[in-house]
Parts: sequence; C-alpha cells; structure tokens
Amino acid sequence: MPTTRDDLRGRLDRATATLDPPFAAVDLAAFDANAAALGELAGGKPVRVASKSVRCRELLSRVLARPQWAGVLAFTLAEANWLVSCGVTDDAVVAYPTADRQALAELAGDPRLAAAVTLMVDDPAQLDLVDAVVAPSHRPPLRICLDLDASWRPLGARVHVGVRRSPVHTAAAAGALAARIAGRPGFTLVGVMAYEAQIAGLGDAPPGQALRGAALRLMQRRSYRELLARRGAAVAAVREHAELEFVNGGGTGSLAATSADPAVTEVTAGSGLYGPTLFDGYRAWRPSPAAFFACPVVRRPAPGIATVLGGGWIASGPAESSRLPMPWLPAGLKLLGTEGAGEVQTPLTGAVADSLRIGDRVWFRHAKAGELCEHANELHLVDGDFTAGTAPTYRGEGKVFL
Repeated sequence: MPTTRDDLRGRLDRATATLDPPFAAVDLAAFDANAAALGELAGGKPVRVASKSVRCRELLSRVLARPQWAGVLAFTLAEANWLVSCGVTDDAVVAYPTADRQALAELAGDPRLAAAVTLMVDDPAQLDLVDAVVAPSHRPPLRICLDLDASWRPLGARVHVGVRRSPVHTAAAAGALAARIAGRPGFTLVGVMAYEAQIAGLGDAPPGQALRGAALRLMQRRSYRELLARRGAAVAAVREHAELEFVNGGGTGSLAATSADPAVTEVTAGSGLYGPTLFDGYRAWRPSPAAFFACPVVRRPAPGIATVLGGGWIASGPAESSRLPMPWLPAGLKLLGTEGAGEVQTPLTGAVADSLRIGDRVWFRHAKAGELCEHANELHLVDGDFTAGTAPTYRGEGKVFL
C-alpha cells in the first residue's frame, strides 16, 4: 500500500487513467488490509459483515471468503432474501425489524430462506405482523433475534446516551420478551443483538476537540462497564427460554472491546473495510482509506479556487459538517463554508488549488461507508497501478433497498 497521500494519488490516477469521472473506486490492498486488521481485533470471535457498509455483492463475497468472517448483518429483509438467494451467504441476520409484507411472504414461502434468514424483534406486535402475512400453520418456523437496547441511562429514563433502537433495556424485559417469543408457534428464538452505538459509532478523538474527546472517552468507559453487566444478565435471562446460537454486538469502532465481553459470541464490522472519514476520529484503530470517488476539475473561477463537477455526496445523520465528503487527493484542499459540497458543482480552495488544471481529478472520501454506493452503479477495483475490474453496486444491480 502507498505510504503517502501523493503516492496514493499517483497510483489511483494511473489505474483509472482511461476513465472519465465522476466514478467510485476501491483500493483492494487497503480493503484487504482492513479486513485482516478487523479479524485480528475480534480476538478469535467470528466477525459478521454489516452489508449496509459495503453494498456490493462482489466485495461482500470477498470479505466472507477470509478466515474469521462469517455471516451477514443485513439492513432490510428484502436484501437478506436476495443475498441468500444469490449464494452470497447462508446466514443473514436482519439488523432491524421489518414491515415488508412482500419480503415476509417470500421468506415464509421458501424453506431455504427460512433456514438462513433471522428476523429482528423487540416487540410482540412485530410477530403479530408476521402472522398476519402468513399464519404459523402455513410456513416453516421463522428464526428470531431479540434486539436488546444497549444505550446508557446513567440517570434512568431522564438521560439516554446512545441511539433510539429497541425498547427492551433491562434483563427482566429481555427475559419477558424471550418468554413470549418462545411461547408463540411458528417462531424460534436463536439470537440476541445489542449494538452499543455510543461506543462503536462515536469517535473518541475528534480532531481539534480535545475536551470533547476526553468527555467521550469517559462516557464510553462508564457505558461499557454498565453494558458488560447488563448484557450478561440479559443473555442469561433469555437463555432460560431459548437455546441461543449467537449473541451479536459491536461495530468497527468497538470491535476489540465488544469481543472481550464473555456474553458476546460474535461481533459485527463493515465501515472499517472502506475506511470513511467518520472513522478518522478513533484512537484504538483507524482503518486505511480504501473507498474514494473522483470528480473532474471543470472551472477555475478565481485564484485559489478550483471547481469540480458534482461532489455533493452527503452522508446520513445529523445535518452537520461531519457528514460532508472530504476532498482528499491532492492533499491541502477544503470545501468553501459558503457552498459546501454541491449537487452539480463543488468549489474547492487551499494551497494546491492553483496547481489544478481543467480536467484534473480530485479524489474525495465519503463520510460514511456504504452510502457511497448509492451514487455509483459500479466500483472500479484498483490493484496496484491497474484496475482489476469493476464490481456492480446494489444500485448497479437495480437494487435500492432503502
């Protein structure tokens, strides 16, 4: 892999010299190195790949071919059904509850899918919806994972640190829901998931924010200690009603810490394969940037400014600067505060702007991982100084799941 950003720019430019931007590319050396590092961080536990962070069948298959990577954490049921039907995996856990009646009918009508796909549940009403689509007597048993809320509530319900996911927070609540699932015909409880977003999804060393970083690290230490005890108790309560196949937790930002939890049997990662900019603010491990998109310089409107075509590939989440794409190559460029990343053009400034000519490329990094693929039909796979081929994204295969 290149040791400097100038080396990387030269290699990406040479490998894609015949292509006209805008387009997206993945550096296979960095992708593979990130996959290996994530496997090591998992400490011997299996790593389930988060498909929403990849959104490319070929690259999902590439990482699943590696030792220690096993299974997919899908983001919709329709996607999980598709990945199993295509042979990408025979073990897909849907990370979020579903209300997709068509996908449920497909799942219930295909014994192969029913044996390979696990639904996420945090409310008995979600089971009612499944039964309303296909009655238990007319389908094989469906696999169920219980979603345990992993947020931190240091002052009870008055303070909530983390994302708003499952309402099942306590061990008692988990045990009660497990009992209800176990008592329902047509369902088999096989797993528990608890995603600690306040640890895995928040960088503990935000650039230029030392005090905020210190506060985040304190919060994460205390949250982790609380979750360690509560998750263990919740899993024990669930095991009173079901023989669990897996207990899933974590993400790229917490892989090592989550894998150390004795209650957890597997961890999840995905964003670290591409190395988006949101992961530049982590101390424990920072992935190598592996996914990029290129935009051409089309204007020089003033000294010190170069304008590229497009560029406004904004990430989801709170509407703030952290969700903007970052001009990465050549180094030294930045967005204008008055315009940001535009839909059809993006002016850039910085020390190297005057060196850019019409037709030159600027390489950007996306703030998040898989969302990059919603803007491109294919990923150009860079291997050294050459393009090893292209891989269609979900979008390129006509699949838009969200």
